[in-house]
Amino acid sequence: MKIKRLIAVFIVFFAILGAKAQEKKYIVHTVAFYNLENLFDTINGPNNDEEWLPTGVQNWTSKKYHQKLHNLAVVLSQIGKGEKQDKSPVLIGGAEIENRGVLEDLVKEPEMLVNDYGVVHFDSPDKRGIDVALLYQKKHFKPTSFKNIPLLIYKNQINSSAKEKNDKDDAADDKSEVDKNLDRVYTRDILLVTGFLDGEEINVMVNHWPSRSGGEKKSSPFREAAGRLNRRIMDSIYKINPNAKIITMGDLNDGTYNKSVKEGIGAMRKREEVKPFGVYNPFEEMFYKGNATLFYRDAGDIFDQIMVSETLIQKDFSSFRYWKAGIYNKPFMIQTTGQYKGYPLRHSMNDVGYSDHFPSYIYLAKEIK
Repeated sequence: MKIKRLIAVFIVFFAILGAKAQEKKYIVHTVAFYNLENLFDTINGPNNDEEWLPTGVQNWTSKKYHQKLHNLAVVLSQIGKGEKQDKSPVLIGGAEIENRGVLEDLVKEPEMLVNDYGVVHFDSPDKRGIDVALLYQKKHFKPTSFKNIPLLIYKNQINSSAKEKNDKDDAADDKSEVDKNLDRVYTRDILLVTGFLDGEEINVMVNHWPSRSGGEKKSSPFREAAGRLNRRIMDSIYKINPNAKIITMGDLNDGTYNKSVKEGIGAMRKREEVKPFGVYNPFEEMFYKGNATLFYRDAGDIFDQIMVSETLIQKDFSSFRYWKAGIYNKPFMIQTTGQYKGYPLRHSMNDVGYSDHFPSYIYLAKEIK
């Protein structure tokens, strides 16, 4: 009887051992986007930064600035941790950045410094002086080219027959500036970075589309133009390499369901709907399940989106593929009291918060052979 029991134990032991031997192992990397909301230094620059100076209305002191850097570094270093990987994001797209200097300060924060982030940044024509940028872990990502691609939009693109009141509540912090002579609306450029992620070429676009200042419908043509420009950039990449892997991310100031995303980029809600050279938007399904990266008038939406090319959603994981997406909204980042309870915990006159947006992220996974 004892022998039979011993044999049974051995059978179970070797079955478990065999199953473990057959378990697949993966490299998992996090790619994130975060609107850093008014990441300004305390130095008077050539842009319209008077509000964010020690003498400005925000009383933006050095102490507050360094607290803001620390807060952001804590969030950025933790995005994506805890789900089959414990590394900080390998790529981080950012928006509402005053200049390269604030990014250099950010990556020197202890939580960021351990990962040795590089910076890709260009000054944009946005008159308020807020830009987009990409941070990357130098040990994993090697940039080979980067450029800022201007979004050329003009005041006459707005349909003058659109009748929508100019609601002051729609006037966001990132108002676009109009050139009185050319009627050009100056906004953020699109940042395009190409490089090798652990030896595999990846193309990344970082966006911050024109705001809804003046009303959603009235300003929609500007964001529709931004969506079409994203699509043209993708198509130009595909002409060079039909198998290119492309990620486009950003604060789009539009939802996953808006024309700029659905028609401009051509993003699909379901993976099975994506055709060759198409685009998959995992955040559309997340929106319809009630998720949000920001709130307005008690309604949540997902403006902070990360979309991937069809080449990143193929079923095999022999090279890096999209695995899953998420929104990072831990309790310490959320307002717990008052009128805005449940909203992202942002800066106020008395406290230095994080941002008025929650960051979004995706995982890229690759099987280890």
